[in-house]
Amino acid sequence: MLTGVTAARAVPPGGEPCLDYSRSFLCNTAEFNSVRMWIESRTTIIDPRSGTRTVYHQGASCKSEHTFAEKELFHRDNYDFLPVFGDGKVLVFRRHHNQRADRYRSIRKMAEMWGDHPVLHTPAAKVCTELDTWEKIRDATAAGVPIVTRTEIRDPATGLVAIIECPCKTMNISRPKRMYQVDTGPVAFPDLSRRYEPEINCLSLAYLAFNAPHFTDFVIEVPTPILEGEREVATVLHYSRIVSLPAANRIFALG
Repeated sequence: MLTGVTAARAVPPGGEPCLDYSRSFLCNTAEFNSVRMWIESRTTIIDPRSGTRTVYHQGASCKSEHTFAEKELFHRDNYDFLPVFGDGKVLVFRRHHNQRADRYRSIRKMAEMWGDHPVLHTPAAKVCTELDTWEKIRDATAAGVPIVTRTEIRDPATGLVAIIECPCKTMNISRPKRMYQVDTGPVAFPDLSRRYEPEINCLSLAYLAFNAPHFTDFVIEVPTPILEGEREVATVLHYSRIVSLPAANRIFALG
């Protein structure tokens, strides 16, 4: 169970409040390691048929380490460590220098990782203004205010809906073309084409890009062959699977 700590929420029209990602953390309570992890994105999966709504928070990536050792703090055989939390579970992605299918994904109960009662700090932004024109996006980008994006996708066959919210790390602006382009990640990307058990297993790591309100492109991390000519010499985990989906994109300024 997560204990929520929230602030007064500025709710954009027709949706949940945007998180203030600069102050959003998961704080664990185990005596051996009360680790605090930054929340980097939020994915909400909605099942209109059952009426369920599950929120998953993706933590920031770190490196494998010998925690609290006297020296040599990083593992020699080092890997990226990235957790996603939700529904009482933790999905951990461990990315080694080569593909290791048995280590890349693991799912455990929250209580088995860092204590029974983690505290989720997800304060809402005090100001949340939708940027619904190119001029507003241009001006907010130039002003240096925090920007958050929301991408809603759905699968007609299953009826499942997902809303992916994340801070916009890179925004491209073309004044001659009067265009913008969001490029950011990683986010927890859900496969909505079928129902998973447990549901958290539907999530993969991806980056997203969009420059219009009606579609989003995703590049997803998958096992990727390394070729010398036509010969496969190795397989690594890399962002290489590209999909383009109909979407409803919204952009918000948090200041």
